[in-house]
Amino acid sequence: MVIKLENPFKYSNNNKRYYTADYYYKNKYKSKTMKVTLDAHFSCPNRDGKISTGGCSYCSENGSAANIIPTSLSLEEQFEHVKNLLSLKWPEAKYIAYFQSYSNTYGTMEKIKTTYDPFVKRSDIVAIDIATRPDCFSKEIYDYLENINKEKELYIELGLQTSNDNTAAHFNRGYEYKVFENTVKELHKRNIKVIVHLINGLPNETEEDMLQTIKDINKLPIHGIKFHMLGIMKHTLYEKEDFPLLEQDEYLNILVKQLEILKEDIVVYRICSDPDKDSLIRPLWLNKKKAVHNNLDKLLSSLNTYQGRLNVHK
Repeated sequence: MVIKLENPFKYSNNNKRYYTADYYYKNKYKSKTMKVTLDAHFSCPNRDGKISTGGCSYCSENGSAANIIPTSLSLEEQFEHVKNLLSLKWPEAKYIAYFQSYSNTYGTMEKIKTTYDPFVKRSDIVAIDIATRPDCFSKEIYDYLENINKEKELYIELGLQTSNDNTAAHFNRGYEYKVFENTVKELHKRNIKVIVHLINGLPNETEEDMLQTIKDINKLPIHGIKFHMLGIMKHTLYEKEDFPLLEQDEYLNILVKQLEILKEDIVVYRICSDPDKDSLIRPLWLNKKKAVHNNLDKLLSSLNTYQGRLNVHK
């Protein structure tokens, strides 16, 4: 006889014991809300020579974009193309314009304004989501983003991966943790929501290191988080290195401990990587996204635990 444990987590209306993006969107926008991934052809200071030419060791040629985007199209044509595909399954959905590839605040103000201005006025999107690096900001950019946020809800996604500067130096991140801290605080002053990306399983990172990153970001005004498992992709620097990777059960056990200490009101936008199957070299268990999600739910339930259970700052 299987006893189903009641879900004690307050930011959920199903079996999820963590604060999912789906739950947040439905409460925020009162509808199924979908991200439309766009490629604005920005670059990255870690690739064009300003910081480095190699990029982060895990980063693939498409700038960590998970989906194939019709980049020959203009941005608005890209949006219409993806929106039309999504509307076949979710005709009543609302949309977020998601600028994912590379560092989308790394460019001239003219390019930045040309990229985002057309989407601010669109009535068919509820928000703009911009992925970038914390070292790609200036006062002029902060002020511009603040003005966008007054007209259209704005999310900024920052690739941190770890708060450990020694680990970051190994994968060639190119900035120190204090740069991330300062950027988060500057964005928060302007009421802009920040989503942070983390990677579990980086070379030389211990479980203690991965838990410490959660403790560090808990101290900051973070809106959301994306968890990733390190995947070795084709045409990356890590493709040439040989080091052990986490097995699925190891990853999930660490993830549960991270969720337990993560503040309960931080939205979990992703619990694992979603790599391109044709580019992934290892670990191949990352190709089974649904199984990873289901196994996390089962593990949280079996342990009768949930996001924020051990957070000391409640």
